Amino acid sequence: MEGFIHSTESFGTVDGPGIRFVIFFQGCPMRCLYCHNPDTWKIGTGTKRTVESLLAEYDSVKEFMKNGGITCTGGEPLVQIDFVTELFEKAKEKGIHTCLDSSGITFTPDSTEKFERLCKCTDLVMLDIKHIDREEHKKLTGHYNDNILAFAKFLSEYGVPIWIRHVVVPGITDKEEYLFRLGEFISQLKTLKALDVLPYHTMGKVKYEQLGIDYPLGDTPPLDKEDAVKARDVIMRGLKAALKKRK
Repeated sequence: MEGFIHSTESFGTVDGPGIRFVIFFQGCPMRCLYCHNPDTWKIGTGTKRTVESLLAEYDSVKEFMKNGGITCTGGEPLVQIDFVTELFEKAKEKGIHTCLDSSGITFTPDSTEKFERLCKCTDLVMLDIKHIDREEHKKLTGHYNDNILAFAKFLSEYGVPIWIRHVVVPGITDKEEYLFRLGEFISQLKTLKALDVLPYHTMGKVKYEQLGIDYPLGDTPPLDKEDAVKARDVIMRGLKAALKKRK
């Protein structure tokens, strides 16, 4: 089996626990307004790689992967779920920790067989929840968030550890109501292991210029790290309030 790969990174430190070998998959159905990898959007392009070639590349640097493993990101790796599953199955045979960084957009509750197989060989899912509000999510990404939230619940029920990621964008996701609701939602996830609240940045702007496309958020300023910390506090208040109600 071959997959379409955008690129690889040998010493990832922000893509899961430890130092990781990061595989950027080509292709994504979403069009997030703040996406910093627009060069990974197009499906069916990129470099064709086999599972064996990627694992061989991992083996060449594995001595440096302290407490790490392999992370599949993108783009959206679940566009190529069969390839990711084969990669993770072979990785687990070699004792490698496997992490999936995904938006969950390709998940459908009425067709879970492939996802169940993937879950069996996945040690951690870093799930990006772009926006908790259904309509606002559509404005931000071009898609509703129904399947994404269903994927989160599916992972929880299946027992897969979840690491939630949320980008706080000025004027879009930084409203207290939305942050509180996000906290209420993730309080339902029995396998929640971590919450990353990330400040919006503009480092991807240069890629849009290079590709000759307009940057959707124009002059939206980056978010201060202090404001991201405050946003996380609101999310945690929502989580704790929801847990208290259920007691």
